Amino acid sequence: MEIVVGISGASGVQYGIRLLQVLKEKGCVTHLMVTDSARKIMRIETDFLPEDVEKLASYVYSPDDFAAPVASGSHRFDAMAVIPCSMGTLSGIASGSSDTLITRAADVCLKERRRLVLVPRETPLSLVQLRNMVAVAEAGAIILPACPAFYSRPESIAELVDVLVGRVLDLLGVENDLYRRWKGNAYNRLNQSGGQVI
Repeated sequence: MEIVVGISGASGVQYGIRLLQVLKEKGCVTHLMVTDSARKIMRIETDFLPEDVEKLASYVYSPDDFAAPVASGSHRFDAMAVIPCSMGTLSGIASGSSDTLITRAADVCLKERRRLVLVPRETPLSLVQLRNMVAVAEAGAIILPACPAFYSRPESIAELVDVLVGRVLDLLGVENDLYRRWKGNAYNRLNQSGGQVI
């Protein structure tokens, strides 16, 4: 598969980095754009340098490189994720401004009817932000907020990250086993190790 990944300037760059790691392990071709704000956040929130993150991708483009292949609908790729998706980037996608390569590639996804997954990481949400989410959802994007899930009983931040990234991979159409999936009533069985109901 060929996947476009945009990492924009919101808290939660770990999600984008982990997605790139898994896509590389799966042998997917990836096109990466990282905003200047995201580069700063990488240094604040992680031990990764932007150069290390770029090495995870097959192709890397500057956020203002409108000559990049992914800026055109004639370049065939399968899907795109903006992870995390800042409110500024969301606004740009919602308005169709295409003023950065990330918003242009997202616009390509929408107009070509390709899968676009946006992972906003913001709280609380203003009415403007909610309306932007409605606008992109109506245009065909999938909004997957960076909300941690606990039914898989994560024991570390890395496991919490994997649950969310696993959900993104599901939506991109990439097979994965990053997290324990919901089994409904099966979770009401006794835990073999401690006899606790889970």
